[in-house]
Amino acid sequence: MSEQPSVLPDVDVVIATHDRPQLVREAIAAVLDQTYEGRIRCLVVFDGSTPDESLEVRGDLRSVEVLANQRRRGLAGARNTGILAGAGELVAFCDDDDLWLPDKLERQVALLVTGGPPTCVSGVEIAYQDSRHVRVPAPEALELRNLVRNRVMEAHPSSVVVRRTALSSSIGLVDEDIPGSYGEDFDWMIRAALAGGFHLVTAPLVRVRWGGSQFSRNWATIAAAIDYGLAKHQVFHEDPRALARLLGRKAFALAALHDRRALPCAVRSARASAREPRAYLAALVALRLVSAERLLAAAHRRGRGI
Repeated sequence: MSEQPSVLPDVDVVIATHDRPQLVREAIAAVLDQTYEGRIRCLVVFDGSTPDESLEVRGDLRSVEVLANQRRRGLAGARNTGILAGAGELVAFCDDDDLWLPDKLERQVALLVTGGPPTCVSGVEIAYQDSRHVRVPAPEALELRNLVRNRVMEAHPSSVVVRRTALSSSIGLVDEDIPGSYGEDFDWMIRAALAGGFHLVTAPLVRVRWGGSQFSRNWATIAAAIDYGLAKHQVFHEDPRALARLLGRKAFALAALHDRRALPCAVRSARASAREPRAYLAALVALRLVSAERLLAAAHRRGRGI
């Protein structure tokens, strides 16, 4: 194990936002309030809305810069705009509706400076309406085979801190070709798992506020993005349960759209793995025995998605 550096690395924090002025202010405040003693440069990237320059903060150890997305419209392009505008040794992501706990960066940087994997993640606390659920991944859950099979949501993008060198080499930037940027974080996590894996802080260091996601009900985009992921990553086709999970999610999205392809897709999911619950939930929605909204709300109350 290498010695820790005498000078703490600079951290660039990329916050992509659209039109959530109060939430993004709260997210920025939590970043600036970190106990980390190194320099934090917060890069707030406005995607498809007018940048709010009143958010800017000038300082030696803490600063906030406001940018407009200069790349493809969407979350992926906005994140890449922030990444490329920075220069810090480490890069972190925070969604504009999430809150970092005060010691997040301090604990994660302490692991990254020891060497080893280029990426560090932590657990999260899911907040939905009046419910709270703590989700902390086990180390084995972050292994590629388990990550692909289970889509470990505990390793949330707002928990990610990564070495900049990995973003320009082994892992790469966020994929801007994914339809609607849906699942760009999952795609990136798969590549991170292939590029050395993860350090893990086994504690919830981020409060993830569910319910306002731009993606959760954009069913056509979800279905298209799943098709894109299946075509891109062969690893999904090497594990029947991983394939069943994605097909089940696609079937659910199609059922929510009242698309006649939903039932055949649900059948494909069940054939890949009879243990995949999304196949049966999608069938219920397709047969109009229950609404997609009702099932989605029930999952969110449990701190989970479909």
